[in-house]
Amino acid sequence: MTGIIRAADRNVRVSPKVLDENLAIWIWPSQVGATLAASFGLLALTLAAVGIYGVVAYTVGRRTREIGIHVALGAQHANVLRMVLGRGVLLVAIGVTGGMAAAFAVSRLIARFLYGLNPGDPLTFGVVAALLAAVSMAAKYVPARRALQVDPMAALRYE
Repeated sequence: MTGIIRAADRNVRVSPKVLDENLAIWIWPSQVGATLAASFGLLALTLAAVGIYGVVAYTVGRRTREIGIHVALGAQHANVLRMVLGRGVLLVAIGVTGGMAAAFAVSRLIARFLYGLNPGDPLTFGVVAALLAAVSMAAKYVPARRALQVDPMAALRYE
């Protein structure tokens, strides 16, 4: 092929490459951008999970005295855990619903930048919502279990 082109015009520069090599050169900046965006997305998800865990664990930890009073009055450990987790389920449901609605709205705004991707990907939305809900519930469960292990008299003297 190059011989035919050079026979027609010796001034034409020809450097044949495979189509995949040409595409790789042109797609590389987009791939780097997508990798960076995915990395920042995972970092944001990690920071959100750590932040949620910290805030929720702190608020449940502040209820150590209340949990101690319930135990001192004879409440069963399972009932106290159900009370702590039950209050959290409503907050988690509100947070997940509001967060998914906001994320869906924002994804519609940036849809034109997502070539070949579905901005309302249900798998991504579901996995992120489930992960953050699980982190939130674990953040309630762990400090509540710790508070149940505390002697009721020590919990009453807490603070």
